[in-house]
Amino acid sequence: MSKKVVVIAAGGTGGHLFPAAAFAEEMFRRGWRVVLMTDARGRRYAEGFPAERIEDVPAATISGNPLKLIPASFKILRGINAAKKRFKELQPAIVAGFGGYPSFPALMAARRYKIPIVIHEQNSVLGRVNRAMATSARVVACGFDRLDRLPTSAEGRKHVVGNPVRLPILAVRERPYPEAPAGGRLNLFITGGSQGARIFGEVIPEGIALLPEPLRARLDVVHQVREEQIKAATNVYQRAKVNAEVAAFFTDMGQRLGAAHLVIARAGASTVTELQVAGRPAVLIPFAAAADDHQTANAEGLTAVGAADVFTEDEFNPRALAALLERRLADPHGLAVRAAAARAAAKPEAAKSLADLAEGVAA
Repeated sequence: MSKKVVVIAAGGTGGHLFPAAAFAEEMFRRGWRVVLMTDARGRRYAEGFPAERIEDVPAATISGNPLKLIPASFKILRGINAAKKRFKELQPAIVAGFGGYPSFPALMAARRYKIPIVIHEQNSVLGRVNRAMATSARVVACGFDRLDRLPTSAEGRKHVVGNPVRLPILAVRERPYPEAPAGGRLNLFITGGSQGARIFGEVIPEGIALLPEPLRARLDVVHQVREEQIKAATNVYQRAKVNAEVAAFFTDMGQRLGAAHLVIARAGASTVTELQVAGRPAVLIPFAAAADDHQTANAEGLTAVGAADVFTEDEFNPRALAALLERRLADPHGLAVRAAAARAAAKPEAAKSLADLAEGVAA
């Protein structure tokens, strides 16, 4: 008997492709053939994606600019036709969409051929593509209990499964929260997401420099900043006599997260989920320009259980950050309690739960 094929439609950013990769790994373990369908931009984030092949199809986002509307529409149509052509060969039993505009052509082709569709929304607000496909999907799986912008007709197909996470992050869950004895070393991990956040490189080093000298002397800081900010951030830390490792990218995210006593980060869906799975307390600064302010909604996954503090970008300044860090870092027991709360909120079986749903509706 030939293996069934699942086509995974995803792209745009790592936030869409990371959970899609975790789902793909689970489907491989269950004996499925896995094909990723994305576009040229999505492929940039797909290195090492666990698929037997990656299919590029044209895709575009529809913006408010009328001059771009017609060429974007034709590009999307070409993508849908390309996906339909590939489907004739692949004969997928199911198409799983993880959001991002590169997922749209494959999902539209699946709808045309009446192939069962499962969509997974990582954020607490349904994205535009998933919103458009929700009424056609057999299953609308989601990462958080809250899911805004879900069409009323699709509410009965909503399933809260959590966000699938990569194996290195699941491995962190098996390790205890690092002990922080009174007067001992404190590990602060700052990560700004796949695109990097300029405000992080500007505000955070200055805020840490304002901490009392005895506290600064105990810190081990790992800080992800934009490439062009490395020198300036390093200089601030050196002047403040803070032990800091500053880089634009870290490949060993699992190790870094596992060592952290406190994390400062954006509130993307993958970030919030990984903090829950790993069980790490956080300070979150949602991206103000995120569509539908979905990062503020995502942050509720940690703030609702007392595992995170949140700053808006308008509130985020060196003095406010220093005041909060001094309070949190002076209370190692409180950090451990917050870590336990984050861990308890996690859904570490998300990939398996989503795979169960997918197999349940597969043709």
